[in-house]
Amino acid sequence: MRPAHIALAALVAALWGVNFVVIEIGLDHFPPLLFSALRFLVAALPAVFLVGRPKVAWKWIVAVGLALGVAKFGLLFTGMDVGAPAGLSSLVLQVQAVFTALFAFAALGERPGRLTVLGMGVALAGIGVAAVDEGTSGPVTGFVLVVAAAACWGVSNVLTRRAAPPDPLNWMVWVSTVPVLPLLALSLLLEGPERDLAALRALDWTGVGVILYVAWVTTVFGFGAWGWLLRRHPASSVAPFSLLVPVFGMSSAALFLGEEVTPLRWAAAALLVGGVALTSLAPKTPKALETPETPETPETPETPEGVADTADVTDVTGPLVPTAPTAPTAPTARRT
Repeated sequence: MRPAHIALAALVAALWGVNFVVIEIGLDHFPPLLFSALRFLVAALPAVFLVGRPKVAWKWIVAVGLALGVAKFGLLFTGMDVGAPAGLSSLVLQVQAVFTALFAFAALGERPGRLTVLGMGVALAGIGVAAVDEGTSGPVTGFVLVVAAAACWGVSNVLTRRAAPPDPLNWMVWVSTVPVLPLLALSLLLEGPERDLAALRALDWTGVGVILYVAWVTTVFGFGAWGWLLRRHPASSVAPFSLLVPVFGMSSAALFLGEEVTPLRWAAAALLVGGVALTSLAPKTPKALETPETPETPETPETPEGVADTADVTDVTGPLVPTAPTAPTAPTARRT
C-alpha cells in the first residue's frame, strides 16, 4: 500500500475509535434509540439522492438494515446508555469477528481452519476477562448488551457476504434508510414521546455536531473510504487496520472521558485483539456458496483483475458508528 493509503486506513480506524467517545457524549443529549434513528436519518439524507439506485436486491438491504441498524446499533447505544464504558465497548464489539465466523459456518458452510478456531478461542478468553473486569467495576447489563450487539453485527456480516454489494457506499446509504422508522417507533414505545420531544427541544450545536459526526464522518466518509481502499488493495492488506479501532477507542475514552484502563482490561484487550487478528486474517477455506442472486438493476462492470473484492467490506470494519463537544444545555435524563 502507498503511504497515503496507509494513512487513510489509519485515519478511518481512528475516526471509528473516537466514534465511541462521541456516542457517549450523544447519549447525554438523546435517548439511545432516538439517537440511533437520527444517526441513520442524517446518514441517508441527502446521500440517498446522490448515490444512485440500489445495486442489490431489496430483501438484502432490508435484512441488513434490520440486523445492523436496528438490532446492532439499538443494542450498542442502549448498552452504553445503561453503563457500558466507551473504551470497553469499542473493544468488546470486535468479537463480531468470532460471531461472523460461527454464523458463516452455520449458514454458509464456511468451515473454519485451525488458526481461525484458535483465534476464536483466544478472543472468547478476552471476552471472559473483560466480563470479570466489568463485573467488578461496573454494571454487567451494558456489557451483555454490547456482546449481543456484536452478535447482531455478525449476522449482518453474513447477510452482506450473501448479498455481495458491488458498491459499499451505495450499499451503506441504502441500508441506512431501513432502520429509521423502526427505531423511531421503538423509541416512542420504549423511551416515550415526552423524553424524545424534550431531547429535540434541547438540541444545541453540540448535539448537531454529534449527529453529523456519527452520520457523515463515520458512516458516509468512513465506509466510503474503506470501500475505496478495498477496491485497490487485497482485503488482507486493509483488514489489519481495523484492529486499531479499539486502540483508538480505549485511548480516546481515557483522554476525553477520563475512563480508567485497568490491568484486567489491558489483558482483555491483548487477548481480544490477538484473537480477532487470528480469526480475521487466517486463510479462508473455499466456500460452498450458491451464486448470489441477480441484482434488480443492470449489472455493473466487472472488477478489473487484481482489484480486491468488496463483498467482505463489513467483515473487516470497525463500528459504523464517532470527538468530544461540550455538555448539552439541557441534557436528557439518562440512566446510570
